[in-house]
Amino acid sequence: MDAARAGDQAALGQLLQHHERRVHNLCLRMVNQADDAAELTQDTLMKAVQKLPGFRGDSTFGTWLTRVAMNTCLSHLRKRKLRRTTSLDAEAPGPSSQRLSDRLAQTREPDVFSRVEHQDRLQQLYAALATLDPDHRAVLVLRDLDQMDYTQIAQTLDLPPGTVKSRLFRARLALRERMNPASLADRA
Repeated sequence: MDAARAGDQAALGQLLQHHERRVHNLCLRMVNQADDAAELTQDTLMKAVQKLPGFRGDSTFGTWLTRVAMNTCLSHLRKRKLRRTTSLDAEAPGPSSQRLSDRLAQTREPDVFSRVEHQDRLQQLYAALATLDPDHRAVLVLRDLDQMDYTQIAQTLDLPPGTVKSRLFRARLALRERMNPASLADRA
């Protein structure tokens, strides 16, 4: 880190390469589209290079970079929301997340019906997650998928810990409502 801040290009390259996959996964979870996630990952890394001299070290580089990525994704989502509307009849795409799939996978090999049911449930989860407000989606992704604690989320999003907890509570309620089969049937 010190060498990168001192201008060592090789050290900077290694530092960014070390964090690139994590940033990409975060962006993918936030925007739910592979092309946008790749572009946002590059934007985040460019912003990190530009802002690296201003990095004070109040948090770890990873936490700081996550904050840059989250701000980049939230800005993108706000712009996208202003630019286009989505049909209520459209089916939301859901990218495959190996990490989430691993957490949800059973210990034995599931039968064909179980695998199809599992994939269907994952699609419902991604579709429901995509409908959440970006601020709520951000705390859910950071807490439940990236396994950050409340303090890290608060630092990343520049929020008080109490706000993080209340947003997480409201986000989980909203996600639960959207995942409820009776609720999904009512919308159809």
